[in-house]
Formats: sequence, C-alpha cells, structure tokens
Amino acid sequence: MIMTDPDQTRNRVREFRTSSGLTQAGLAERAGVSRTAVTAIEGERLVPSVAAALALAEALETTVEVLFGRGCKSDRPAVWAWDPHLSTQNYWQAEVGGQHWLYPAESAPMLTPLPDGRSSGESSASLLASAARQTLVIACCDPAAGLLASEYAQTVGQRMLILNRSSRQALELLRDGKVHLAGLHLATPDDTERNAQVVRETLGSDYHLLRVAQWQEGIAAASSSRIKSVREAIRSKLRWVGREPGSGARQCLDHLLGDRSTPRRLARNHRGVAEAVYSGWADAGVCVQLVSAEAGLLFLPIQEEAYDLCIPNAFLDDPRILALLKVVRSSNYRQTLANLPGYSTAQTGNLVGVN
Repeated sequence: MIMTDPDQTRNRVREFRTSSGLTQAGLAERAGVSRTAVTAIEGERLVPSVAAALALAEALETTVEVLFGRGCKSDRPAVWAWDPHLSTQNYWQAEVGGQHWLYPAESAPMLTPLPDGRSSGESSASLLASAARQTLVIACCDPAAGLLASEYAQTVGQRMLILNRSSRQALELLRDGKVHLAGLHLATPDDTERNAQVVRETLGSDYHLLRVAQWQEGIAAASSSRIKSVREAIRSKLRWVGREPGSGARQCLDHLLGDRSTPRRLARNHRGVAEAVYSGWADAGVCVQLVSAEAGLLFLPIQEEAYDLCIPNAFLDDPRILALLKVVRSSNYRQTLANLPGYSTAQTGNLVGVN
C-alpha cells in the first residue's frame, strides 16, 4: 500500500461496511487484511494495492470501481424515512449505514434545527452530502435530550437530530436502519437486565448499551392534590393519562394498575403527560421527575430506571459515535445532567455489550 493525496480519490469502504453490518475487525477478517489497514483506507490515508482493493470489494459484494472510483458518490437515492403527511414537506436529512434518509419535519425533534430543504413529496430530493454525513440521529424519549444535542454541537461542531420516540418505537427505527442509536428505559432495580433483554429479543446480540443516566419515574399529580402516596393514588378514583404500549412509562403504569383497564387518554411523551395533568385533562399520570418539576406538579416517586442508548456494533467506530461517547463521558455533560431533578450520573458513560 502507498500513501496518496486523499483529495484525489474518494472511497466508500466505510459506507458499504456499515450498511453490511460489519465492524472494521469483521471486514478485515473477511477481506484478509489488517484492521489497521481498514482504518487507514476508510480515513483515506492509504490507497490499497490492487489485491487488497479486490479483496475488500469482494468482501463487501461490490466492485472496485464502485468502491474506489474517483469522485464517487452514493448511488442510493435519498428516500423518506416514513411517508410525509404533507404534499409539500420540509425535511431533515442524515446518512445512516450508507443510506441517505429524509425525515419529515412535522415530527418535531426535542431540539429542532432548521429544515435542510423542502420537497414536493417525491421519494427523493437533493442532498447536502456533507450535512447528511455529519448528522447523528437518535430516537428516544429523554426530555433532557436537547441538552445532549447542545453539548454535542458545541463540542464536536456537528449536529444531532433527536426524534421523539418511545423505547420500543426507537428500537424499531434502529432495526430498520433509520437511526444511529435508540434510547430505552425499561430496566428497573427489580429487573436490571431488562434493557439488554429487550434489545436481544428485538434486534439480536450485535449491540452495545451506553448508559446515559438513571432517572426517577413516578406519578405526576396536580400540586393541589391531597394524594400523599403512590398507594393512595392507586386506590383513588383518578382520571389517568397513559402512554402508548412499548414505552417505559406504560410498563410502569400497567404494573401499578394491575388488572384495571388502560387509560383512554394517551400522551405522546413525558411532557405530554405533565401537560395533560397541568391543564386539568387528567388527574395523574406516570412520567419522569424532570417534566413533573418543570410543570410545578406534585411528584410521587415509584422507581429508578436505567436510561441507555443502544448502539449497533457496526457503528462503534463511526466518528459520530466516537464523538458522542466523548461528550457523554465529559465532566461538563455529567454535571449538567446531575443538576436535573431525578437524574443520577453514577453510571453515565458505561458501555456494555449485549450478549
């Protein structure tokens, strides 16, 4: 292998590797080259020999021309991550595993950047390729996710797009290759391995969990309420606001109510629960302590939950993921989280494999 000017050629090794679900080590083994060589080739610091280029192309089931052609561009058109509701639609864009996605802007993230463009509803649209490759997409329901996005942008100089989804919905988007990471909070002190178990059942074992925080989930009720305990809240005839199946709050509420019927009123997220109670549409609901405190509501703690981000192993060496790990483990971000009501950072930054 020889050194070259990286501006002379562009290669798509990383794009094809991640879309194939391979780690750098996995590709190196399959192609019969060293992992160091794969890293250098992806970083465009080395040009492979003819033999190495052929081996990499064969391992990735493509051709040398496609993989290493001068000025090559992705031949995959940009497509909607899900069908837009409007005929003329603003969108955000990002690249995930080699696929360029357009995200309808009506599904407002918790931290909303300006749309990247506007489409008339076709299945593809023009892309700012650099913006797409520098965007990290997370699906989660963390009400403090905007703080992570702000810290990421300030530290890394790139953006994070956060899509508001429950734990199960986030894992489904990750399974479909539409996000880089999925947030879930289904583990409790009584079932500490629940997050990993759900990932195994839904996605398999080729994943890691990054601990972001542990938070308090409980019952939010009007500040004027005379309810003094969780037991009293369960026994009282309250109008409950619920959450959709697959969310951590729904799991908690179902456990509380037992055989009682599921509330007919459903909120989309934690802040939706707090808003329903604050506005008088419901008497009580389950949410994290942070949003209850923001709304000035009475909060009755039920349990501490582990909030993790699920990362495919194939993405662990993506520069966007490496930058995220650095941010989550930084003292500045940990201190910011620790100052929030109900958040604990004792395990923040821990990364464990799903076996």
